Amino acid sequence: MSNFSADLSNQDYEVKIGDYFGRGWAIFKEYAWGFILFTLVFVLINAVLAQLPHPLGMRTSDGALGGGINLIANILTPVLGAGYYCVAFQIARNRPKSFSDFFNGFKKFLPLFLTSLVSGLLIGLGLLLLIVPGIYLAVSYMFAQLFVIDKNMDFWPAMETSRKLITKKWFAFLGLGILLLLLVLAGVLVFGIGVLVTVPLAACVLAAAYEDIVGLNSVAEGL
Repeated sequence: MSNFSADLSNQDYEVKIGDYFGRGWAIFKEYAWGFILFTLVFVLINAVLAQLPHPLGMRTSDGALGGGINLIANILTPVLGAGYYCVAFQIARNRPKSFSDFFNGFKKFLPLFLTSLVSGLLIGLGLLLLIVPGIYLAVSYMFAQLFVIDKNMDFWPAMETSRKLITKKWFAFLGLGILLLLLVLAGVLVFGIGVLVTVPLAACVLAAAYEDIVGLNSVAEGL
């Protein structure tokens, strides 16, 4: 993987945002009902986990739902969220997919969890210190999980490869990230139920960007 990372970091590329939205929409449409149903399941899982007592969930000692860390949800969310990419990659490869593929992130639980944990800590630290370093890292790590899923990388090589690659076109990726955030927010504004489409669609758009810039393995490693 080290040679691959070095070669990838040195290559030049273009960020074709319009193409990625078009390709992402095509990927989403291929299995729209699956993406929508999984998003609903995802939301329900988080709602159930929130009912657990603090710190495992968000229910306080007096029985009310309050603030604090939803510990189990924070552990499971990045692994469940990886399911969008697992399925999007299968569609992009023109390979068979099934609803169970949305849970393939659990096959790479530890590296996906560590990618989320370590990148989250570094981003949070950057935001606390000077804000700008946190924003830089938040954009730079956009491909980190995708490298774990598609290239079977461990968490730190995935984070560093993503950072070095995206830094070459950082402002273009910042624009992509803003557009993806606005897409998800648009779903929230449609009575909240719009996220059933916009959340998986945003993941498909990012998967399309990865497919174009990095290229997919012919088969999923370890999945």
